[in-house]
Amino acid sequence: MKKVIFAVFGLLLGTGAFAQTGVSGTITDIAGEPIPGANIIIAGSTSGTTSDFDGNYTFSTDLEGSQILRTSYLGFTTLDKQVDLTGTDITVDFVLQEGGQQLDEVVLTASSTFRSQKQAPLSISSVKMKEITKLSANSQADILRSVPGITAEGGGGETATNVFVRGLPSGGQYVFNPLQYDGMPLMSTFGLNSSAHDVYARPDIGFKGVEFVRGGSAILYGAGSVAGIINYTSKTGDTNPGNIVNLEVANMGRLKTDFYSGGQLGGEDSNTYYAFTGFVRHDRGPIDTGLPTKGVQFRANIKKKFDKGTFTVHGQFINDKAQFYLPIPLSGGSRERLAGNDGEPVEQLLTGELANTSFLTPGGTYNSPIADGVSTTGGYLMADFDYRFEDDLRFKSKVRYANYKHNFALYVGGSGDNANPITLDNYVESIAPGNQGYSAQYQSGNPNSQINGSDLVIDNLHVDRLRPMTDYSGEASLTKSIETMNGGSHNITVGTFIARTEAEDVNYQYRVLSEFNNAPRLVNLNYTDAGGENVVYSEGGLYDRIGQTSNNFLSQNRLAFYLTDEMIFDRWRFDVGFRYEHTDGENSRGGITSATVYDNPELTTALSDVQTADGSFIRSSVEASGWAVSLAGLYELSDATNLYANFSKGYFFPQIRGFAPVAGISELAYDPENIIQFEAGAKFGTSKFSGSVAAYYVALKDRIKIQQAIVGGQLIDETRSEQDTRTIGLEATGDYRVADNFNLRGTVTYQGHEITKNTDFDLVNGTSTETNVGNELARQPNFLGSLGAYYDNSRFDANFGVNYTGSKYSSDVNDIELDAIPIGRLGVGYTFGKPEENQSVRLGFSIFNLFDSDGVTEGNPRAGAAGQSESEFFVGRPILPRRFFLTATFNF
Repeated sequence: MKKVIFAVFGLLLGTGAFAQTGVSGTITDIAGEPIPGANIIIAGSTSGTTSDFDGNYTFSTDLEGSQILRTSYLGFTTLDKQVDLTGTDITVDFVLQEGGQQLDEVVLTASSTFRSQKQAPLSISSVKMKEITKLSANSQADILRSVPGITAEGGGGETATNVFVRGLPSGGQYVFNPLQYDGMPLMSTFGLNSSAHDVYARPDIGFKGVEFVRGGSAILYGAGSVAGIINYTSKTGDTNPGNIVNLEVANMGRLKTDFYSGGQLGGEDSNTYYAFTGFVRHDRGPIDTGLPTKGVQFRANIKKKFDKGTFTVHGQFINDKAQFYLPIPLSGGSRERLAGNDGEPVEQLLTGELANTSFLTPGGTYNSPIADGVSTTGGYLMADFDYRFEDDLRFKSKVRYANYKHNFALYVGGSGDNANPITLDNYVESIAPGNQGYSAQYQSGNPNSQINGSDLVIDNLHVDRLRPMTDYSGEASLTKSIETMNGGSHNITVGTFIARTEAEDVNYQYRVLSEFNNAPRLVNLNYTDAGGENVVYSEGGLYDRIGQTSNNFLSQNRLAFYLTDEMIFDRWRFDVGFRYEHTDGENSRGGITSATVYDNPELTTALSDVQTADGSFIRSSVEASGWAVSLAGLYELSDATNLYANFSKGYFFPQIRGFAPVAGISELAYDPENIIQFEAGAKFGTSKFSGSVAAYYVALKDRIKIQQAIVGGQLIDETRSEQDTRTIGLEATGDYRVADNFNLRGTVTYQGHEITKNTDFDLVNGTSTETNVGNELARQPNFLGSLGAYYDNSRFDANFGVNYTGSKYSSDVNDIELDAIPIGRLGVGYTFGKPEENQSVRLGFSIFNLFDSDGVTEGNPRAGAAGQSESEFFVGRPILPRRFFLTATFNF
């Protein structure tokens, strides 16, 4: 009996073994270099794998008969080969050509499987690092500006980019679309201190590229996002060592060196690989302020390869300082830059003379970090584990720890109580009516140097935001592949995401009097009042020391679970998913007191009295739960055309900083914001043309919005709004190959949007009003577009493109419309050496803002309830001026 059982068992095993076909081979580029991480799959199934660091792959499948074996990799043309599966092992090698159509590029973000953009039932855009390097970007805005549906504003300089996603109200930054490195957000919880995600890291040449995935499954995986995910994917080393050095020189004294080195650690048989990248830079910024823009960033990863998986450790260190530009007074009618005392147009009002500013407070001496601007020091460590138990069972996990010391020093231009700019004579008459005379000197140079009464001066607010942050986050998921009887397949993923973020929001403020000029000199002013007494109005350029204005500590926890299924049935693909998340947090708001610190009787109260924390705190906690569901489908109408649609209901947890603690109340009402998105369209991909067209609908309910304003000379949270909004839009992209190596690319987005409900709560006076219903969303244009021509034959490359941002309103009131902004880019380069052997140097030249457009990206968002004037002056933030770049990129 036992012999019979073993015989039957052996027969079954033998049958199963016979049904399995082993498939193996090597994937290389046209130069014969191996391509690690390429995706190999039998079309229409889940049978497949990825290539290792030598470009080798191997897997087995139970499928039989004639099948299509498909290979794809980011930046290369997808290649299909027909194979016959008979149970006998076969070897199939692939040689991929670089420069595949955009929709052939592999999606790495917001999915549990590898698939091309054309096969994904949602909107996706990507930019290769090769193109980013040629771009010589000032900031994230320059990289993201060409992505359809995104308004990216870089008028603030090299960091803290404002990013607006189609159809959603926002103050900018990355509210609805987290910035990720290698699948984990740089900051897991947004809104503890309102700093933008890009203050914690900078792009470098150690990335493969960046993807932006919006809608649909962007909600489900990892940290989740209602609007989209911006994800940079790092290069990792392989058996072929490679090195890149990119030298960049630009006007305004820019010197920047990026580098990358990657390869194998140990001997030829080692399965451990490294990559090391970063930059060192120094310049005077896109606009010269007299304060430095400088810093370094180092990133590295070490990857260990196992038979069935990999373990990678990523790390980053950053010590970077960049100046930040805020709105300035412009001509009220034309919105052109005003001429300063030297006759030159004023582009910014930061001054190097404020460096090393310090003053006494009741708590000790305060040293302002204004010279550092937006300053970030710190980094992160992340462990990434990817293991395949079987061909159909995969486990993935990421754990990340980040700690940053971050200051955000900014100079709020045009924020004085007087008409700005104003002659010194009129200024003194405004602050001291009936005075008997005054004396004014510049802070620097000859102390007896008098400023003329007809010279223009301006008084402004300076804010130091001290914002250290610590973030702990982790994700784990398990994916099971199941093949159905009719040839279809399921990829079912269950996963969890957990995070804790802790941040401080400590502010110091002071007010400054200076001349109206670029890099202005500070002004010291004394006057004789109507009673004949001498009054020291400003010293060291400061006319109001203010001191500490906030002392807040915030923390937030997140715990999420998600379940998804990515299905393939013949010509159909379906994605479904569900996510549940719970969050809780605490807001500790410290008390502030004022005391007389300086006893000179000639000082004004604004100079003698300084604020500091009093040691008391009001604390409150919040908690909420939210759920999301995503449904998406794609139908392969033909080899060239796919039809798709997706629907999602998502949630967004409001910023905890917007829920101020109330004395005697330990828990505050805290509900998630809800968002509905629907999109339907078509994707096209042929040897000549690839592109997409889609219609979309976005509705946001219960949006919490905090409006800051300068009240009583200090920057405070003035208004808290509760909003509902609705948007209907059309979007199209296209990439047409005119000839070999020559492409035309374009995007266009049109959206009609409105506020359907809005209640403003005045946090100063305790009143509420219903307002702005039916108006368009602030700072969201109706029209966005880009058009460019690109040529690259591996030796000579050239590109010319224009990004267009349509007109938009500066606020929800819709009383001030900002004109449309075109930004042109031009670049050319020539490559010497042997690029096919990675032995080359490319010399390049590029121009940002080719036409030197001077459009305004925003009005004064800190004008508050007082609004802003369209008469003599208009306070707004212009785009950055034209800038020239020279680059030399060495590959060896």
